[in-house]
Amino acid sequence: MADQKKLAIIATKGTLDFAYPPLILATTAAALDYDVTIFWTFYGLQVVKKERNLKISPLGNPGMPMPVPMPVLVQILPGMEAMATVMMKQKMAGKGVASIDTLLEMAIESEVKMIACQMTVDLFDFKHSELIDGLEYAGAARFFEIAQDANITLFI
Repeated sequence: MADQKKLAIIATKGTLDFAYPPLILATTAAALDYDVTIFWTFYGLQVVKKERNLKISPLGNPGMPMPVPMPVLVQILPGMEAMATVMMKQKMAGKGVASIDTLLEMAIESEVKMIACQMTVDLFDFKHSELIDGLEYAGAARFFEIAQDANITLFI
């Protein structure tokens, strides 16, 4: 459709908290009949690995609500990242927020186009077999082709 709205997203972060925004926005836009493309680059490629171990850190994240206020010195202790990750996953599950796995499945089912930045794949020595099936591999020039026609372009 020539008049179909288009959304282009650049996803650069590979932590649990930054995996959600591009996937939630992409699946919502797809449900609203947008043509959606996500360009996964740098640490964002962690989100499209077949075996994900996404974490969240309270360190340097002052906006993260913790059940008990924690001084920075406590946040650097071993195990705090794991604890914060478990707490966040439990909170999201308790509120009915879809998991990253579920959101990726929804994106694929909704025909969200996903491009893995080939330069970043090469930079970090990823093998295509390590990443989810169905990705296109291309560089920044490919993203510009998509973004020039997008109604909305987001950098996350």
